[in-house]
Amino acid sequence: MSNQDVVLGRPDGSGACCPGLLTAPLDEDQAVELAKVFKALGDPVRLRLLSMIASRAGGEVCVCDLTPAFDLSQPTISHHLKLLRQAGLIDCERRGTWVYYWLVPEMTDRLASILTRPMGDPLPDRTAPAGAAS
Repeated sequence: MSNQDVVLGRPDGSGACCPGLLTAPLDEDQAVELAKVFKALGDPVRLRLLSMIASRAGGEVCVCDLTPAFDLSQPTISHHLKLLRQAGLIDCERRGTWVYYWLVPEMTDRLASILTRPMGDPLPDRTAPAGAAS
């Protein structure tokens, strides 16, 4: 069972995905696992790394091209990349002495679907403050 399957409520590996946040409450296990993904995204260095990997022409980038963009040591960059991998956001392959990284688009697509309001649903009326008398 992969971490991304658990995160998205698919412990059996089926194609079914958990409902979006705006359509049904998450259960405790889904919330815990989803929080791990958002925690990985909650660090500015990891968010920049993900952006650099995702926006790279050709779809992959060598770690040797990522490290110079930061005022951090190589082991620190590797640690951040490891956390992004553990969250299921990126994957990699070693080629000789270098490691190449790429985005896992299925994960970002699933995150987007969890956060997206279903098409056609009306927006709530926000003209009156909550709890105000009509």
